[in-house]
Amino acid sequence: MPNFLPINTILVPQGAEYKAVCRGLSGVTGSIPTVVAIPVGMKPLLKYLQQGQFLAPSRVLIMGICGSLSDRYTVGDIVLYRDCVYQGKQRECDRTFTAQLHSALSTDAINRVSPDSPPNLVKSLTSYRVIWSAAEKRRLGETLAADVVDMEGFTALEFFNAAGVVVAMLRVVSDDCQHNIPDLTPAINSDGSLNPFPLAIGMLRQPLAATRLIRGSLTALKVLKQVTNRLFSTNKLE
Repeated sequence: MPNFLPINTILVPQGAEYKAVCRGLSGVTGSIPTVVAIPVGMKPLLKYLQQGQFLAPSRVLIMGICGSLSDRYTVGDIVLYRDCVYQGKQRECDRTFTAQLHSALSTDAINRVSPDSPPNLVKSLTSYRVIWSAAEKRRLGETLAADVVDMEGFTALEFFNAAGVVVAMLRVVSDDCQHNIPDLTPAINSDGSLNPFPLAIGMLRQPLAATRLIRGSLTALKVLKQVTNRLFSTNKLE
């Protein structure tokens, strides 16, 4: 297998996802990329990227968690994005970089479902709000032929593709398409941070959905930490 070009930067949504990636890198020897916490949501992320608060890297890996839009993907599954869609537009991840990651993950056998299974290559939908309804998830998955959903992917790809930056996206599924999760859109501030009070209210209004989301998120964050550690501790990305 050919050597990987160095990954300059990992971008990951701030909060628990960022902490999981940092924990995955703790104790890793040798050269590791810079980990940058980014805002949650399309508009906050675009504003952050346009402000140029970090040096433009040449090779970026975007990590985090996502929601499933298909019965094929469930909590804890590792997914690599082929592309992202938003309002009829599509942006592609770098094919070579993605293929290298897929090969490394397949060889290292770290997919949760089966040690012999490679990570899933998926089409992602980017949404400006939380897609909380199971019915809407399934409808979007069917009508757009999308597999997973997040709130940053398309914006990041559009920005970095225009800048000539090589990008791949690796995420872990935190909620399936069979159950509702709390609508946490009101808890996301305009700067992409989370407001604890609306977050708590949203959880309390739907306790069963909140419990399911918490469990799924904890599982996904554990896998996110593990996949980060394996990728860089085996020196497959250097």
